[in-house]
Amino acid sequence: MSSEFPFVNSATTATAESLPMFREYAWDFDENHFIFDGNGNMILLEGNDALKVWIVKALRTERFSFLAYTWRYGMEMHKFIGKIMGVKERRSELRRMLTECIMVNPYIKSIDEISFTETNNGKDLAINIYLTTIYGKMAF
Repeated sequence: MSSEFPFVNSATTATAESLPMFREYAWDFDENHFIFDGNGNMILLEGNDALKVWIVKALRTERFSFLAYTWRYGMEMHKFIGKIMGVKERRSELRRMLTECIMVNPYIKSIDEISFTETNNGKDLAINIYLTTIYGKMAF
């Protein structure tokens, strides 16, 4: 089992009953800082809301670049820079890397669908991910 989740036994199938409640501090991804309540305390999220924060942080972290994380955490986006690939090849590789990054987490049972939508006249690519966690289905 990965050291990201050292207290999870990899020999058993993860269920809501076998894992502790997943918790993560709320994060403002636009401003790149924690979200605080009216008293100045960080807001603690649980379940699928916490998993969304974890997923976005993992997807935004360049793999193999930070000593604070194991080599299983993050994505290798630098592979795409300067590489000439066809659209199908690029999307296939991106789908593989998204799956590899997200499925490290034992709280995530499956990725049900990854869809791509071109925006800004083909200059940007929006990604929708639908997955199943131990807490149920979620999308982002």
